[in-house]
Amino acid sequence: MPEHQFKEDVLNILRLLSLKGDLNQRDLSASLNISLGKTNYLIKSLIKKNLIKTKNFSSNKGKLGKVRYILSKKGIKQKVHLTYHFLKKKELEYTYIKEEWNKLSHQMKTEGVSFDDFAAVSRETERKEDNGK
Repeated sequence: MPEHQFKEDVLNILRLLSLKGDLNQRDLSASLNISLGKTNYLIKSLIKKNLIKTKNFSSNKGKLGKVRYILSKKGIKQKVHLTYHFLKKKELEYTYIKEEWNKLSHQMKTEGVSFDDFAAVSRETERKEDNGK
């Protein structure tokens, strides 16, 4: 798994747990669209790193207790850190895409191609690719 995806999954878990503390692993898995096994792996990793704490709150002895996941102070700091870096990365991506769009727009104007012409060619290319699959 790429490191950036791992960090993004961790950020999403920390974000969700800070919003809704009553989520179990199955809820997290479904909300993030990741496997239950991966969710379990990430939760265990976050517990080992002291980013989240667990609290059992079942009153029935002998039964598996329900677990609540709580962000620790270290977890809150990590969430802020990851959010900052995630947003910086997205800002760089946005700047790059904006620059590419400006270059393309300039090239189209220089070559006398309208956006309608460009859109028609794009739709035709997509249609051919879809038919070729």
